Amino acid sequence: MGWRARLRQGLREPLVHFLLVGSAIFLFFGTFGGEADLGSRRISVNEYQVKRLATQWAQVWQRPPSANELDGLIRDYIKEEIYYREALRLGLDKDDMVVRRRLRSKMEFLATSETENMVATDADLQAWLNKYPARYAADPIYSLDQVYVNSSEASDTAAERALGMLIALRAGADPRKLGDMISLPPSLDNAPGFEVERQFGGEFVAALKPLAVGVWSGPVPSGFGLHLVRIRSRTTTEKPKLADVRKQVENDWRDATRERRETQAYQALLDSYQIDIERPK
Repeated sequence: MGWRARLRQGLREPLVHFLLVGSAIFLFFGTFGGEADLGSRRISVNEYQVKRLATQWAQVWQRPPSANELDGLIRDYIKEEIYYREALRLGLDKDDMVVRRRLRSKMEFLATSETENMVATDADLQAWLNKYPARYAADPIYSLDQVYVNSSEASDTAAERALGMLIALRAGADPRKLGDMISLPPSLDNAPGFEVERQFGGEFVAALKPLAVGVWSGPVPSGFGLHLVRIRSRTTTEKPKLADVRKQVENDWRDATRERRETQAYQALLDSYQIDIERPK
């Protein structure tokens, strides 16, 4: 393998991306400030830092700071820098859970920052949509019957009653003569999933998905109690088109890519460490 091929392969490694992004950020702060020199007693506030303080003020107050206000911002920046350096000299950043978590967040940001500017191709998004079509499909349309079983009594008793009713329904019993009273419709016709969820709740709708069509099933739980359900028809819509759900697909793709990059970068770092764990006996 030639050196050019080895270079191209190396540049694909997540740890290399991680280190390159990190180096660029540290170079930026090394040039424009933000890195404390613990051996120095000199603080230099450069033009860039003054402009940054003024810009941050303007973003909050919707106007540039006056000369006196800018002087105050500079004094406060110097005070913060002095306290920061002295805190580091005293080692106050050591064994501090808040500091540790903040540094971890910065490292995770370094690992995933490049994904913010990534642009997914149509092929990327279509592959994601093909992998998770149900996530973007419109709600199914249901026609169903339900018999309510009050579960406010002992759960074992309610389950036994529901099982007895289920056997009777499968044997041909009239559903109108079974069950407990509740202000829910005993039947729905051509109701989209969101309408079923509005009336019966998300737990109920989720439990409908695996049920067979044309037979009494259950008990199906909801926020009201238990239900015996017969799905008379379930109509699923066609596979969604990328043009109709592109934004949602792109957001999900980017989130998954960000998570994958962070996991890869961490694994690359983890592989470079030897981990010793002593568990209490």
